[in-house]
Amino acid sequence: MSSSNEIPDSLTSMPLTIAVISPDAYHRDEVIASLARFSNGTIREFISYPAGAGVVAQALRQDFDVVIIDLDSDPDYALELVENICIDGSTNVIVYSSTPDPAMMLNCMRAGAREFLPIPISAEAMSEALVRVSARRLEMPVQKSVKRNMMQESKGKLLMFMSAKGGAGVTTLACSLGVSLAQEFNQRTLLIDMCLPLGDAALNLGVTSEYSSVSALQNFHRLDGSLLASLVVRHDSGLYILPAPSELTATRFENDAVFKLLRIARQEFDYVVVDAGSRFDAHDAVMLDNSATIFMVTQIGIPELRNSNRLIKQLVIDGGPKVEIIVNRFDSESSDIEEWQIKKALTQPIQWKIPNDYAAVRKMQNLGTPLNREDSQIARSIRQMGETICGLTPIPKKKKRLGFF
Repeated sequence: MSSSNEIPDSLTSMPLTIAVISPDAYHRDEVIASLARFSNGTIREFISYPAGAGVVAQALRQDFDVVIIDLDSDPDYALELVENICIDGSTNVIVYSSTPDPAMMLNCMRAGAREFLPIPISAEAMSEALVRVSARRLEMPVQKSVKRNMMQESKGKLLMFMSAKGGAGVTTLACSLGVSLAQEFNQRTLLIDMCLPLGDAALNLGVTSEYSSVSALQNFHRLDGSLLASLVVRHDSGLYILPAPSELTATRFENDAVFKLLRIARQEFDYVVVDAGSRFDAHDAVMLDNSATIFMVTQIGIPELRNSNRLIKQLVIDGGPKVEIIVNRFDSESSDIEEWQIKKALTQPIQWKIPNDYAAVRKMQNLGTPLNREDSQIARSIRQMGETICGLTPIPKKKKRLGFF
């Protein structure tokens, strides 16, 4: 007969997706260490409490079977997060604390938490808790996993462009890729300018609009597909654009608003390209699921590489969105920094090198003419990105044959 500390084979064979949420690195590592016995599954760390409990909880319910939450760093917000996650009873929540308070324990249980573990957490205690929540999962119908798969299939792909320093060329690349996806690859694509308050996407593409991304964020409580459709403007390439406001406005919004906008956009479009500039918080970006791609745009320079390194360390988290490095204005001949040094500084390989073409970019900015309209090195690089994103195999160019006559 097995001891109570051993995990039955029927439960260890069940793949579990587990989220561990704690701003305290020491306690977070302790929790992850206690999960070692439950090896058949994936664990994703959240290094801070995700802001916007309502919308964030919906994403957590979708993506995770078990959510483990630290109560100590912010008890009130942690309790609010528990309540929102447990609202439909489909996700098991485990909470832990170094100072077990009977009143807080009672509130957590009333909010829907299934287990309350005191710190330090032993592997045996965590194993027993996971056995209980796994047994409960076996008793539940499979509707949750089916629903999750259906939602993932219906979601468009999120492509977020951001940088650690202004002036890296994020807007130019986001606009160019958006036009390419819409015009060259016939994909229903939306470009959202979140480089607030002074985004230039509309200017680069030569469009004007009565509404903006601020309009959507201010009305996020009633935002749906119909309202979003009334706010966007269509470029002649077929690209839909939700631009930044044309005038300076107050731009402080709840994260609930941002995540709901992205969720609705992904339901309505095949691809959602976001110009996040250098203002998007890395702690918010990690809440994006693993179907999203973050394009980290940088240039070859010590300040740019140093700041990018700092940001990448926060973004590259197991189970989070994929991060791809774009080195913009790349010119290997004129740079004093070798490519291997760039790779070492960024802690991961460079996926894309966009050549330097000042004249083409200035023409786009001054005339509102997309880079894709003319054959240039940048246009060819953007087209190659579009092919890869759409899962297409590039067609090799035919070599010219030499003749005697």
